[in-house]
Amino acid sequence: MADIQPKPIKITETVLRDAHQSLIATRMPTSIMLPIVDKMDKVGYNAVECWGGATFDACLRFLKEDPWDRLRKLRDGFKNTKLQMLFRGQNILGYSPYPDDVVEYFVQKSIANGIDIIRIFDCLNDLRNLQTAVTATKKEKGHAQVALSYTLGEAYTLDYWKDIAKRIEDMGADSICIKDMAGLLVPKSAYDLVSALKESTSLPIEMHTHYTSGVASMTYMKSVEAGADIIDCAISPFALGTSQPATEVMAAAFDGTPYATGFDQNLLSEIADYFRPYREECIDSGLMSTKVLGVNINTLRYQVPGGMLSNLISQLKEQGKEDKLRDVLEEVPRVRKDLGEPPLVTPSSQIVGTQAVFNVLTGERYKVVPQQTKDILLGKYGQTVKPFNPEVVDKALGDEKDQTITCRPADLLEPGLQKFEDECKQYKQQDEDVLSYALFPKVATDFFKYRQAQQTGVDPNKADVANKAYPV
Repeated sequence: MADIQPKPIKITETVLRDAHQSLIATRMPTSIMLPIVDKMDKVGYNAVECWGGATFDACLRFLKEDPWDRLRKLRDGFKNTKLQMLFRGQNILGYSPYPDDVVEYFVQKSIANGIDIIRIFDCLNDLRNLQTAVTATKKEKGHAQVALSYTLGEAYTLDYWKDIAKRIEDMGADSICIKDMAGLLVPKSAYDLVSALKESTSLPIEMHTHYTSGVASMTYMKSVEAGADIIDCAISPFALGTSQPATEVMAAAFDGTPYATGFDQNLLSEIADYFRPYREECIDSGLMSTKVLGVNINTLRYQVPGGMLSNLISQLKEQGKEDKLRDVLEEVPRVRKDLGEPPLVTPSSQIVGTQAVFNVLTGERYKVVPQQTKDILLGKYGQTVKPFNPEVVDKALGDEKDQTITCRPADLLEPGLQKFEDECKQYKQQDEDVLSYALFPKVATDFFKYRQAQQTGVDPNKADVANKAYPV
């Protein structure tokens, strides 16, 4: 192991993005965020994660807010703290790949509006799907952090992680994040993983996990001892459960050690006090379910993320087949192996889970094959770490086999920015509107009509604004 000298651990605060995405389906409005920004700005966080992920879609679809306006307001408030966002590689904030010109423009506008650090990941860890976003971030003088979607499986050895970390450094990234979206990292494995990465790269290492399986705080402790530079935490009212370990707890845990954060616990307490009534409000309204606040050890037993598990249960319930859950959970790893052993993160988790349900309920494996399963097998999501099961490819694709691609999926896409410009020009009030439309055409159009009605003094409830997405 490399000689690691203990130093103060840095903390990235997630309450304004991943914490509320994990606990209340990304429904925290900007009006709740802004009053506490001044105090949060005094803590000394490494960064505040406040944008990207599902926040963009949720702003437009459910909160009737312009996500770009939220970012500008947060940037105005955070005078001393870096702002961070989550970016799905070539998928940007959507679910399928976009042309390079759209990716580059989105990065440009994100940084122009206030983002400092862009955390970029791909559901298959296919670095080809990250390069455009990394290059664009560097061009705009932003910090490009590449996140590795952590998973388990025979292909994912320490040598695999060491090799990919070196390749990330070579592609020009500024730091690496271990993105443990399912809470699979246990303390010993985390120590070994960080130690291995420290041997293969000089880039800073950030650890991101979820409390779903109950071990996240211990995992952070061992990660820091192995040399991790930054950990992701959430202020306590929005911590634990499917969120991150609590900021105050982790800061206190390192007090009196060489890793001490230097954070003011009184200040953190004031921030927690601010968010606590909102948490209670979310619980009372049902927005925050107590089901996501406990420990779900099945995450470790089945290696299935909490969100994926609840989705499987929901699918089976609709069919009146809840008694088949164990069969489906046992089928998931088999499907995953057939499909090249991808990490289980959006959208690969949904694809693997849905295929497992079909395999069990039809009584015949791959009798029914959804289009998304076919798209993985056709290479439309990128390259998996292991080859596909050839028998499954034959059965699932049939004559479509000759349409398989091996290139980067986005190489097949024509530039798209001008098309999006033309399609939304009647609603455009700022350059950024084109990007909102590019990512979510129907949702953005509904929002633009809603915004227009508000600006002209028309009651959106009475106006014909195609406002079905917004329960007012």
